[in-house]
Formats: sequence, structure tokens, C-alpha cells
Amino acid sequence: MSVFSDGDLVSVTGWTKGRGFTGGVKRWGWSGGPATHGSMSHRRIGSSGAGSAPGRIWKNKTMPGRYGNEQVTVKNLRIMKVEKEKNMLYLKGAVPGARNSYLVITKEE
Repeated sequence: MSVFSDGDLVSVTGWTKGRGFTGGVKRWGWSGGPATHGSMSHRRIGSSGAGSAPGRIWKNKTMPGRYGNEQVTVKNLRIMKVEKEKNMLYLKGAVPGARNSYLVITKEE
């Protein structure tokens, strides 16, 4: 007897692709600065905080940094087909991670 069958809902857990140190445009979707008229800050951070009060950058401010390589769970994916002979599951939807990476698939209750 198989654990999974056609039409079941599952959760898939995996590690996202690591992108290394990235800027705010890629990491957070910032719009970026002006592209012409002598602008030197096309994809740079620009101003990051207030002046004298509070005199620091707020906690959880979106900043450049390491992006990706985190554990992510995608829930409620439907099993379209189960092939027992080949040990394959066909899922409808996207799963986290690169090709040929390991995934943990759990049945939704």
C-alpha cells in the first residue's frame, strides 16, 4: 500500500537557491535610482535612515545582504499522478530549491 495517492494534498519542504550577497534591488525589489543625468546611484542603497532622531537605522530595515539558502515549505500542492514502479510523484505547482535537490514531502491532514 502506498502512502500517497492521486489527488492528495501535500506539503513540500526544501532549501531555496542561494544567491550569495545581493543588493536591495534583487533582494527586496527596490525600484533603483535614476538612470541618466549624471546619477551615480543606479542600484545603490541611497539614504537609509532618519537624521538626528532616532539617529540610527530601524530594526528590520530592508538592506542588502545574503539572499536565499533558507528553508521554505510550500503547502497544499496536489498530487497529480503516482508512479510506483519508478518511485515518482507528479505535483501541481512549484517546489523550492534547485534541480536534483532533496525535498521532504508530507501528507496534509
